[in-house]
Amino acid sequence: MDIVSLLLQSFLLAIGLAMDAFAVSISNGLTMKKIMLRHALAIAGAFGIFQAIMPLLGYFLGSSFAEFISRWDHYIALIFLGFIGGRMIFEGIKELRQKNKDNKDRLEYKFSFTALMFQAVATSIDAFVVGVSFVAMKMTVFDMITAVSIIGVITFGLSLVGIFAGKRFGELLGSKAVVAGGMILVGIGLKVFIEHIFFGG
Repeated sequence: MDIVSLLLQSFLLAIGLAMDAFAVSISNGLTMKKIMLRHALAIAGAFGIFQAIMPLLGYFLGSSFAEFISRWDHYIALIFLGFIGGRMIFEGIKELRQKNKDNKDRLEYKFSFTALMFQAVATSIDAFVVGVSFVAMKMTVFDMITAVSIIGVITFGLSLVGIFAGKRFGELLGSKAVVAGGMILVGIGLKVFIEHIFFGG
């Protein structure tokens, strides 16, 4: 594969794979009262790293494991994102009811490292099968490393943009931001599930 085709294909693939991570990053940004740069970098970094690691695993483990992953990936995404998003919605509604008593003008979801890992896995698991397709496309190791590097960098960049965009929307939504963020996560989980079940995505 010539370098121009490889770069173009990798860029387009990276944009497609990064969309779920971008949307989840918006959800995370929605819930932040104040963005700490190290937290934003950690979130974007986790999404970028997982999005790059999964195709690597797919490439080296091959097609035998891909069938198992593709059979269960949509359930994993639905459970992980649905659980985290559902908890955010529940806690957001509960806190909204206490808003006047607590005299708060903005709620904040307490984001954890565990939740971040769940999100990173749920948004990147499809990339494993992409790595298997690299084998079918007869990509060399150099081609594959170039592709996953671009995927990781693009995902990192879009996730960082998503966090700050979400923060801005969160300022406009005020105390409803946590509920909105949870709804986005649940929606992404449902989207992945529906695409796999009904459209063979």
